Amino acid sequence: MTDKGAIHGEWAGKYAFFLAATGSAVGLGNLWKFPYVAGSSGGGSFILIYLLCLFLIGLPLMMAEIMLGRMGRQSPVNTLRRLAKVHGLSGSWKWLGVTGMLIAGLILSYYSVIGGWAFAYTVRAASGLFTGQTMDGVVSLFSRFASDPEHLLAWHTLFMLATVMVVSRGVKNGLELAVKWLMPALGIILIVLVVYAVKNADVNNAFAFLFHPDFSKITPDVVLTAMGHAFFTLSLGMGAIMVYGSYIGQRSSICGLSIAIILTDTLVAILAGLAIFPLVFSFQLEGVMIQSDPGLLFRIFPYVFGQMPAGTLMGTLFFILLSIAALTSAISLLEPAVAWLVETRGMTRPRASAWAGFSVWFLGLGSMLAFTGLTLRDMLTAVSVWLGHYDPGLENRFYDLSFFAMIDYLTAKFLLPVSGILIAIFSGWLLKAEVTRQELSLPDWAYHCWRTLVRYVAPTAIFIVLLNATGALMWLGRLINH
Repeated sequence: MTDKGAIHGEWAGKYAFFLAATGSAVGLGNLWKFPYVAGSSGGGSFILIYLLCLFLIGLPLMMAEIMLGRMGRQSPVNTLRRLAKVHGLSGSWKWLGVTGMLIAGLILSYYSVIGGWAFAYTVRAASGLFTGQTMDGVVSLFSRFASDPEHLLAWHTLFMLATVMVVSRGVKNGLELAVKWLMPALGIILIVLVVYAVKNADVNNAFAFLFHPDFSKITPDVVLTAMGHAFFTLSLGMGAIMVYGSYIGQRSSICGLSIAIILTDTLVAILAGLAIFPLVFSFQLEGVMIQSDPGLLFRIFPYVFGQMPAGTLMGTLFFILLSIAALTSAISLLEPAVAWLVETRGMTRPRASAWAGFSVWFLGLGSMLAFTGLTLRDMLTAVSVWLGHYDPGLENRFYDLSFFAMIDYLTAKFLLPVSGILIAIFSGWLLKAEVTRQELSLPDWAYHCWRTLVRYVAPTAIFIVLLNATGALMWLGRLINH
């Protein structure tokens, strides 16, 4: 039932799709979160468990999303609506596409703010601002930057404009052209930084931290962490991979491309660890890396590069690396909404990109203000006062959260896992086997493996991740023990 061509055009070839999907998967988490989690959770033993989780959870779901996209040839919303209609399923499945599109927009709203930081720090590093700075000085610089709404607004706006500009030019002249330049640049810069770190910093301790297997650290919690990261790292459940899949040709191997993307995403994360942790150990900052807030890289590495030989050049390259990783993820997050507006509202691509970009930019103002220290209580009280109501009655502890924390919790801990489970159910249980078998074009043994994983293993694992993320798993454990 696959059309000959997508409404929005097609990738020039499988290499373009590979670069785009890898760019979507490779984000800021690859560059700082995964290396630290891997090293502190058993090194090589964690990486082995993580790779197993990738192939048991990430691979079948990625194949499912790409398959659905290529079958539908439209935005995730219209793809799922069309497939549901053709296969006699409820039209309510379109809401899974709507959910994915909303998740992507919510994530992009704060990702744009952090991407703006990367843009700003690229300029600051290139200017030599960090040369000779003390740790306290660098922390103070970031604190002043993050508490200045005017500067944050300017860089948030610039990052979103860059994202809109790329997406507005379409599949071939925008998305494909961008990833064909940006992804090789990311790879080259990453290799340069690894070579620099190996030659100038404490590579022995870093290598042992990342790769020495310590099975004594493998606990149920560590396995849950590996399961969660295997799902979240691949941009699954938010429509990005599905909409990119709608632009690939019929001859491309979905399984082969998915494996290549997964392995490349993991390789980038490991190389990032080799670029970062020799520097971290040289300056004895490994204890600081336990912090998981987005500003960590901006508080540590300006100081590190400010003390190193050729630090201005290497620091600039480092923040360019962060900027590329953020931008290639951002364009994939905006694309589902733009594709839907073009199809459903009849907008031109530039107009659809502008509307979607403005909506996300406006939503991002909440996260931008959250990074200045404002909580939901502060923001809602200000709105209440502006409306003339001086007692909003916000006593619940929920209002102590920031807007960013609320969005992050809603998407990462609830909506994304639910979306992933529903994609597995739709593709593994509701679509007929002969349809998915034909679309995937796999040998019988490989198809049966995929179908078993997508029907049973992946949704069960993600459900466990959902229970763990929301605290329900701990509650169930206490209930059973009691």
